Amino acid sequence: MQPRAFAIAVVAAVLGAAGALAVAAFTGITEGGTSTVVVERTIAEAAAAPVALSSAGADFNPAAIYARRSPGVVTIYADLGARGQAQGSGFIVDEKGTILTNAHVVTDVAEATGGPVSGAETVYVEFKDGDRVPATIVGWDLFSDVAAIRVDPVLHAVSPLPLGSSSTVVVGTPVAAIGSPFNEQSSLSVGVVSATNRTIDSLTSGYSISDAIQTDAPINHGNSGGPLFDARGRVIGINAQIRSTSGAGEGVGFAIPIDTARRALAQLVRTGRVSYAYVGVTTQDVTPRLAERFGFVAPRGALVAKVQSDTPAARAGLRGGTSVEEADGVQVSLGGDLIIRIGTTPITSAQDVSRAVALHRVGEKIPFVVLREGKTRRVVQVTLAERPA
Repeated sequence: MQPRAFAIAVVAAVLGAAGALAVAAFTGITEGGTSTVVVERTIAEAAAAPVALSSAGADFNPAAIYARRSPGVVTIYADLGARGQAQGSGFIVDEKGTILTNAHVVTDVAEATGGPVSGAETVYVEFKDGDRVPATIVGWDLFSDVAAIRVDPVLHAVSPLPLGSSSTVVVGTPVAAIGSPFNEQSSLSVGVVSATNRTIDSLTSGYSISDAIQTDAPINHGNSGGPLFDARGRVIGINAQIRSTSGAGEGVGFAIPIDTARRALAQLVRTGRVSYAYVGVTTQDVTPRLAERFGFVAPRGALVAKVQSDTPAARAGLRGGTSVEEADGVQVSLGGDLIIRIGTTPITSAQDVSRAVALHRVGEKIPFVVLREGKTRRVVQVTLAERPA
């Protein structure tokens, strides 16, 4: 729940740029108001029927997925004015012509360097058949790197894609990615889910994104915003980042979980922005070994290392660490509260804090069950505020 330093990556997505060292890079191609926008729940139902394939690896049929789903994947061209041009991918989610993509594809966030973020001056969408039509920006969510744009279905027929659930994805699941890497439209790549529940730095804000999907399906610049499909042809993520030492795809790509994108889309469509609840703490994992080492009475939880001033956590009286000690090569902050439950959600890791808070609305008063200094049980009532940009 705590902002991170916003200089985590070299953006190796600049057209004409030489190879760049990138720990995490935008997968859009870019030269060169934090409002956020979300889609109603009817999108999944309105989408096309899934491919009649089993989710088992033996029945994974990339050719069938491509044949059925590629008409719903588009290439996006954004004119950022003085800040250049951008190209990425996207996919249609409803009959109204709503398209999901990454925020960094249709905004100048890659060039903003801490200043206000602006949407592209003009956006065009190119379909698989080569037809290109104008699009309007519905809104963007910099916290999750999600954006929604819309085309007029009168100008071109649309083929909505079915949305799956990222919560059911498991390691080893075969996946297919369709997008326009390096402006090579409607390209297919395949692989497997390498890991789930990854916490990755958002490349468009100072916060982290939970539950990201890691895949070894080749993802490159220009794939940004394109769909990651499971074996049944359902979208389980939005391809967004690569981790690379060369600036090119090296088998470590990350997709924004579709459950996160769906929540953002619904709010964007309804209100033009996305609101996130906020606590204002930095936490770290407690494992059974650490709990035994420091005498915590719970074997797992989220240890509060720091409480930011003038935040819900500070106003409620949550306590951060007062000293640091090393254990097994890990710096552990001691003296603060150990969070073990938020509302009705058990907390077993630092990542659980973000997940639990996301289940609640701004303004709600939520009980945080903590162990003060890891030992004495307390219930602290925290009134959630809106996450600051």
